[in-house]
Amino acid sequence: MSFNYNEDFERIDFREQPDKYRVGRGEQGVLMVEPYKSEILPYWRFKTPDIARESSGQIYELFLEYKKQKDFVGMDMARKFLQMGYTRSRRYANYKGGKKYDKDGNVNDRQINEEKAESARIFEEKWIKAREDETYLSWKKDHQQKYG
Repeated sequence: MSFNYNEDFERIDFREQPDKYRVGRGEQGVLMVEPYKSEILPYWRFKTPDIARESSGQIYELFLEYKKQKDFVGMDMARKFLQMGYTRSRRYANYKGGKKYDKDGNVNDRQINEEKAESARIFEEKWIKAREDETYLSWKKDHQQKYG
């Protein structure tokens, strides 16, 4: 099932109401689902490889903490932030200023920034670890079967 963008994100605490959460695809809802957004977003940074290493490590630790708490929604949100760290770093690695399109909607030429590419590799490593975690995969399947 797709991510449900029609939920009342201003009022729902998804920790208290995990039944309202839908996994969706990729990073859908990453900046909408509370209280997780507020818990994870302060750690999300990727400007340099050192910053990306610290950030992805902190977010992965949150992933493991949510796992300890048996909080699937928290695990999925941490996974989404790791994925977003990878995708945004790649965007900045490929396009100066992170701008893929020019003002006319044409794709800009790629200009590989190796520092940003390294940040992307760092986030990708943690993202893969999270998305392939056996407990995560099991709980994801259960959540989707139960709630869609």
